[in-house]
Amino acid sequence: MEFKLGYFILAYFAIITIVAFALMGIDKHKAKKGAYRISEASLFITALLGGSIGSVAGMLVFHHKTQHWYFQAFMPLIACLQMVGLLTFAIYKMGWL
Repeated sequence: MEFKLGYFILAYFAIITIVAFALMGIDKHKAKKGAYRISEASLFITALLGGSIGSVAGMLVFHHKTQHWYFQAFMPLIACLQMVGLLTFAIYKMGWL
């Protein structure tokens, strides 16, 4: 059961990471076009739901939201906390140590 749970969690984080990365790219594209934008709250919620690595990668690749101090400070912090949480889960629940 736990082994399958690990695959589910891995798949979930992979999907939400791709979604978060795509949202950063879409929002950057909309910003250039002057179109209706994706809210900053939505970008943060996606990061908090597990997509922080994709959000940080999107910030760097698309050069988006890099001038906002709260994105510079909190997106990497959220990513670090999520990585520590996933690593802790892998070590203790999956028996990797």
